[in-house]
Parts: sequence; C-alpha cells; structure tokens
Amino acid sequence: MMKNIAFSEVLTLKEQIQYQPGQVVSRTLVQNSAVSVTLFAFDKDEEISTHESGGDAFVTCLDGVGRITIDGVEYELHQGESIVMPARHPHAVYGKEQFKMLLVVIF
Repeated sequence: MMKNIAFSEVLTLKEQIQYQPGQVVSRTLVQNSAVSVTLFAFDKDEEISTHESGGDAFVTCLDGVGRITIDGVEYELHQGESIVMPARHPHAVYGKEQFKMLLVVIF
C-alpha cells in the first residue's frame, strides 16, 4: 500500500523530500514483501555504506550527482540516469554533491 504521498495529484518526486545538512534523509512510499519504494536525499559527502540487499535495487537520480559502488566498481549518476544494483551484491551510495534518488527494490 502507498503511504507518505498524495493520491490523484501530479507530483514532482524530487520535491517530495528535502535535503538536511549533514544527513541522509529517506521517505518510504511503498513497503511490502514484494517491493519497496523510497525517496532519498543525501547532503554532499553523506553516504550509505557498503551493504547487500535481498532484492534487485533500481536507482534513478532525481537531482544532483551521486556515486553508486557495485562490487567495488564506481558509477557516477546524474539527474535522469538510472542503474540497477543486483540482489546479493555489495553496494554503497555516496552524495558526490547533494543528491536525490528514487530507490525501487524488487524482492
């Protein structure tokens, strides 16, 4: 079930979450056993350290520039670009600049 977001309204996703100094902010939109949809806002130089997920994680950059590391390989993501972090592979996310992203995990 959807939460934390308006229904029947045109939205700009990057406006649904705000940057906070020195923080990674998240806003969950959907969470169930099959899928997770979350917005993230990374302040510059903030990160989510290396970890693994049980599902394939589709990331789309909504604003700024982020660095995605998958299996030790770094990828730079700019507004409008996407990447898939495969399930059970180590990955990390870093705000090279302030960086907003949409994360969709399929379990």
